[in-house]
Amino acid sequence: GGANACTGPEGFADTHHTAEAVAEQLGIGPIDVGVCSTGLIGERLDMPKLLAGVRSALSTAHAEGGHAAAEAIMTTDTVPKTSTFEAGYRIGGMAKGAGMLAPGMATMLSVITTDAVIDAADLDATFRDCVAATFDRVDADGCMSTNDTVIVLANGASGLPADDRFAEGLHKVCADLSRQLVADAEGASKLIDVRVVGAASVADAEDAARAVARSALFKCAMFGEDPNWGRVLSAVGTTSAQFDPLHIDVAINGVMVCRDSGPGESRDAVDLSGRDIEVVIDLHAGDDAVTIVTTDLTTDYVHENSAYST
Repeated sequence: GGANACTGPEGFADTHHTAEAVAEQLGIGPIDVGVCSTGLIGERLDMPKLLAGVRSALSTAHAEGGHAAAEAIMTTDTVPKTSTFEAGYRIGGMAKGAGMLAPGMATMLSVITTDAVIDAADLDATFRDCVAATFDRVDADGCMSTNDTVIVLANGASGLPADDRFAEGLHKVCADLSRQLVADAEGASKLIDVRVVGAASVADAEDAARAVARSALFKCAMFGEDPNWGRVLSAVGTTSAQFDPLHIDVAINGVMVCRDSGPGESRDAVDLSGRDIEVVIDLHAGDDAVTIVTTDLTTDYVHENSAYST
């Protein structure tokens, strides 16, 4: 694939040409076609190959083609990513992305569809809330790029109006897809929930959690299965979040290794041998909390990205 970014007017025209080709095949307007691109920056799309793929995909499209579509959009992903929710009406989604996962989402692409009957403005507002709490709170490597897309489409085909369960279902699909993205992040061996609690505001909680999630030293410690709470405190200290530096607690996989900004229970009690890790940081400054989902930093990640364009 190609990002089709930094390709000038020609790249812009390629996007329009793609939309027009799809629209012609479907008998709709080009404005109703969403075009998503990801890959190397600065290189033109191979339009003959792309348009041949469009024709092939449309000729074989069918109602059960969701899994094939999820596989087709994979790049450095190792597994396709899909999620569904049903409440009479259905919500389904697919996503791709294994590197450069950080708000605004970077090389992630996701398409979510529903057959519920819902007003466009209501769908937009609900979707933005869901994205803010899910896709915007994953951070595999702190890196962003020129390309990210998350789209929701509704056709009302079920005839059933979106009820009180719709927002819950849409959030579930977004949360599921976002966790799948991080779990399959390039080279990752750990899936890490960094949760900040007791913050003075949501902004403070997110700032502190993201600082830890993006810390190369913290991520390396998790790769080495080293419950080094000093890496956590040093990252939190770089933020503008409100807290008393003498009263921070840190628990790693349920073990309070840091209490009141000093040693707590023995690090030896922490088991980091599994894939899933939870780090809870209590700022004791308020009642707000945020979780950022991240990964460790591995030698495989370095190898994969050192050879990306070659």
